[in-house]
Amino acid sequence: MMTNCQTIMIQGTTSDAGKTTLVAGLCRLFADKQVKVAPFKPQNMALNSAVTPCGGEIGRAQALQAKAARVALSVDFNPILLKPNSDTGAQVIVHGKALSNMEAESYHDYKKVAMQAVLHSHKKLKENYQLIVVEGAGSPAEVNLREGDIANMGFAEAVDCPVIIVADIDKGGVFAQLVGTLMLLSQSEQDRVIGFVINRFRGDISLLEPGLEWLERKTNKPVLGVLPYLHGLDISSEDALTTSQSYDKANTKVEIVVLVYPHMSNHTDFDILRHHPHINCQFLFAKNEKTKVSIPACDLIILPGSKNVRSDLAFLYARGWHQDIARHLRYGGKLIGICGGYQMLGQVIHDPHAIEGQAGSSKGLGYFPIETELASEKTLVNAAGTMMLGEAKSEVSGYEIHAGVTQLLTNTLAEDKPSAMLTLGGEEQGFVSNDQQIAGCYLHGLFDNPSALQLLISWLGLKTNIQPSLDSLEEEAIERVSHACEQYLAIDKLTAMLQSWR
Repeated sequence: MMTNCQTIMIQGTTSDAGKTTLVAGLCRLFADKQVKVAPFKPQNMALNSAVTPCGGEIGRAQALQAKAARVALSVDFNPILLKPNSDTGAQVIVHGKALSNMEAESYHDYKKVAMQAVLHSHKKLKENYQLIVVEGAGSPAEVNLREGDIANMGFAEAVDCPVIIVADIDKGGVFAQLVGTLMLLSQSEQDRVIGFVINRFRGDISLLEPGLEWLERKTNKPVLGVLPYLHGLDISSEDALTTSQSYDKANTKVEIVVLVYPHMSNHTDFDILRHHPHINCQFLFAKNEKTKVSIPACDLIILPGSKNVRSDLAFLYARGWHQDIARHLRYGGKLIGICGGYQMLGQVIHDPHAIEGQAGSSKGLGYFPIETELASEKTLVNAAGTMMLGEAKSEVSGYEIHAGVTQLLTNTLAEDKPSAMLTLGGEEQGFVSNDQQIAGCYLHGLFDNPSALQLLISWLGLKTNIQPSLDSLEEEAIERVSHACEQYLAIDKLTAMLQSWR
């Protein structure tokens, strides 16, 4: 049992080395040992986010890690969140609230201020938890980012915590990754590395053991464990779009296409669709304007959320997808817009204050008699209520993250007014067209509730009794990772190293 609060940081040799997953596994493992544990990521850059009970915004990976730790969400788990809205700029979110948009150079100068926010959150967590498991970002060996670093060794040095470095052996070159990373660190940074974890190993461990022995002699650092490749593991992605599916090709009943634009956000909305055995959920990419990628025949097209909705709407028009959507609707297909995608369904989107780029207005797709204006104050709320599609209803829950304020045009005739899609907290939100072909709303996590997913499938004119639960799937994934950590990591040794850390 830990008598005072300890902090351990997980850093990786590369992005996608397994930091997020390892932190989640350790959080669950220690929570099961009755240790009060909190996840922490000083700085996160991601377009997938979650809403805390206090109405703050944090990275979705930290929401998953909090679930693993069995604790309520807190803005202190991710004090700095960067949401890219261009190739060189991002919205800066501090303690859950959007501060401003900054270019990379400006943010570099702001890091000293950001570090104070990070240290403030870490101090608060130390007062309330026995263990803090910290996730780094990318790699600590990015020499061009060393100055003013708050995401990796800069943070570890500031709070004087030990570090474990994890590497993905499935990518190849694992020993070069680990030794090279260590060599690029300063002496004081090397001294706080207490060991390595090798992730995603498959094969005969006896063939790896000579390499492990060499690594320990070379670096004088222990290998604290070799985690196996967990086949079929599908845990919430921090930012990379996951496209793997669970559908049965022979029994596919629903064809769904999600349009992927450059600033697509909260793509975790579609995780449950990927896991339904009767749904083929395709993600349609178009990387440049010269390549015309048409939307294939399907039952439903989804316009997802966007961090730069006017830019992504222009991207959609440039690729001719607006014409594909019109053809899809003429042939009886259906269309749903979520958050930014909902705004695109209207007549016009205004950005008078340059919230998401250059000030101005953009013509929408024109399917709903609504207009949207982007405001400086974000809406951040968890919500629950009822969803209506066709003649049926279901319970629904999720969260809203948006700067837009959407209103019905004042000159809309009564017979042209679409019906409400949702009732949340007694208020109507979103719309469904009178011909029942088009729907849109601001609620993320729209289909995570099994009954809401069943309603969607019924709305598409199909029947299936299978109702996968995203909550259950996430819980199963967390347990798999936790059990792997318990079996393959030297947890007792790690605990002793934490207790004896200077």
